[in-house]
Amino acid sequence: MMNEYNEECLLTFLKEQSRLFDEPVAETIEEAEAFLEDCMAVVVNSIKEVREYFEESGVDVDTMSEEELEDASEVFALPSGQYLIVEG
Repeated sequence: MMNEYNEECLLTFLKEQSRLFDEPVAETIEEAEAFLEDCMAVVVNSIKEVREYFEESGVDVDTMSEEELEDASEVFALPSGQYLIVEG
């Protein structure tokens, strides 16, 4: 897992942040980066790693399908095929 947020990651978060938050938490790429750093968002390489992340966090995801994991409001699918996980 890495905490380097590339432009793709930041733009995706800016565009889709309303999935997780009622009010925008970031207006610019710089604000998005600062916000993601503050809440220690992580980038993982696969939906399998998304599942592992939630399991390590103590979240019960045993009954969730991959589609349900992808649809979770904290999970942002990136164009590269990676996933950004933001805990609000």
